[in-house]
Amino acid sequence: MANYTAADIKALREATGAGMMDVKKALDEAEGDKAKATEILRVKGLKGVTKREGRSASNGLVTAKVEGGVGTLVEINCETDFVAKGDKFITLADQVLAQAVAVKATNAEELLKSDMNGQTVEDVLNEANATIGEKIVVNRVGRLEGDVVVSYLHKTSPDLPAQIGVLVAGSGDETTLRDIAMHTAAFSPSVLTRDEIDADVVENERRVAEATAKEEGKPEAALPKIIEGRVNGYFKENVLLEQPFAKDAKKSVAKVAEEAGAEVKGFLRFKVGV
Repeated sequence: MANYTAADIKALREATGAGMMDVKKALDEAEGDKAKATEILRVKGLKGVTKREGRSASNGLVTAKVEGGVGTLVEINCETDFVAKGDKFITLADQVLAQAVAVKATNAEELLKSDMNGQTVEDVLNEANATIGEKIVVNRVGRLEGDVVVSYLHKTSPDLPAQIGVLVAGSGDETTLRDIAMHTAAFSPSVLTRDEIDADVVENERRVAEATAKEEGKPEAALPKIIEGRVNGYFKENVLLEQPFAKDAKKSVAKVAEEAGAEVKGFLRFKVGV
């Protein structure tokens, strides 16, 4: 019988992030030698990386760093919430974020190819994939610059890391911009201004509004105003500056910013798995 204890199993699980049965099998094979067991887990895990490629990684976290008027936002995914809240995964995410900041990455592909202590980030993730036993991917990376950049990270569950991350860039009052970042996390706008919405999308909304109004039997003379109202409703739902502000729905986000002497010039919003 292999010479190891329950404490050895616990220590190896914490060190590698591997499952209990995998750890026990590795210790058995290594006859209780923890260093050898760690190597066994790594080798077996790396063999399984390709097998895990097709698996879904819909859990994970969003993390952010703001420094010197530059914000970086990273979404890193895994398969289960158990791994997502583990120290090993969170530490890995912190390292990946630091690398994204260091290389000024603007997208995931750029970050994955970058050199991180003699390895590419992709290789580092594959090794983590091997020891933890789950598919781990960098899903999205964003970078935002401005006179003032603020971040906000939101936990959708108290026992998990942040699942929603927001960066807001602009000028003026930082407190107001931070409030707008919190609003953005809650109300998930898709664009900053209506000009960013494709004209075909707007035209389709207009057609739907017209067809719906006719189906409802609205008078012909009232159709233009009804259609315009419903299209404006679409803008209020999707355009950050036109949304009713979370803390005062009687004012738009743009109005709140204006009254505080602030201006919003850009934002990024990531939600895990979306």
